[in-house]
Amino acid sequence: MTQTTSYSDICILRLSAIGDVCHAVSAVQAIQKAHPKAKITWVIGKVEAMLLADLPGVEFVVFDKKQGKQAYQQLKDTFKGRKFDVLLHMQVALRANLAARCIPAKVKVGFDWARSKELHSLFINKRIAPQSEAHVLEGFKGFAQAIGSPDYKPQWQMPITEQHQQAADALLGEERLAGRIFVISPAASKKERNWLPERYAALAEYAHQQGFSVVITGGPTPLEIELAEQIIAHSSTPVLNLVGKTQLKELLCVLKRAALVLAPDTGPAHMAVTVGTPVIGLYAHSNPKRTGPYLYQEYVVEVYHQNLREQTGKTAQELPWGTRVKGADLMAQISVEKVISMFDHVVDKEQL
Repeated sequence: MTQTTSYSDICILRLSAIGDVCHAVSAVQAIQKAHPKAKITWVIGKVEAMLLADLPGVEFVVFDKKQGKQAYQQLKDTFKGRKFDVLLHMQVALRANLAARCIPAKVKVGFDWARSKELHSLFINKRIAPQSEAHVLEGFKGFAQAIGSPDYKPQWQMPITEQHQQAADALLGEERLAGRIFVISPAASKKERNWLPERYAALAEYAHQQGFSVVITGGPTPLEIELAEQIIAHSSTPVLNLVGKTQLKELLCVLKRAALVLAPDTGPAHMAVTVGTPVIGLYAHSNPKRTGPYLYQEYVVEVYHQNLREQTGKTAQELPWGTRVKGADLMAQISVEKVISMFDHVVDKEQL
């Protein structure tokens, strides 16, 4: 495949998760610039589709994993009699690999050998170029470049409307909108990746002292609701609790209004990046150079590298890229003082 190849019908396969589909949007929009006449179809997960619905120029086909075998049959039925010029198979999970089998395409582009796993190689016939120590977003960039998109700085035009922004603004209230908003999005998908509630509370109090209004965001899961309640219980600062009160597009608009976001390894950190809001990322289990907030990796506070060396005796460069470290209490190694110091640095550098 060369840059002179013309594509009229392109399929994207990336089912999950929220952060990853945010990374993929920048690649898709770069592809649209390189191939403005091409039709783009994106096979995506149900929850992720709620965030990206109405993305300009993209047709979404929802793959609902809860439907089991029926989800694969629906894919086959949807694409019956159709053949894409190219499938960009951007996910190595077995579920996605099996979905790729249901998508007819002349060419199926997948990851390079080093990133292929869960039988990924059996479902592709072309590969993106190998990359050394790449961020997840750069992997997706490799797919865009494989079909002729020139190198690009990631940009996003996210599908939010004035109505979504008005709904978010109504939740925030006029008083907060008049000042600087500090959003804490405290919950990752696994409890062990969350910082301690009393330490989130300490940052809430510090931010309030610096003149910020503090908002906590999150989804309606018991873990997220409980964590928000614990943070508020430890804080003497006024905190607006929006956990479970926003749809994904409204959450994106809340993050857009924020001056600064604090989050662990979780989707909203990457959502904030797409709307240009600086993020302080808290990382212990995964390498932030691979999964951190892409445009704000210099603002990460991490204990990943020291734990990796303690557990393996090696550095990230000496191990398979993306090697995780294990431990239920690693996030406790991130001190309040370190995060406050980063808070001050970001406020100064971004002139917040």
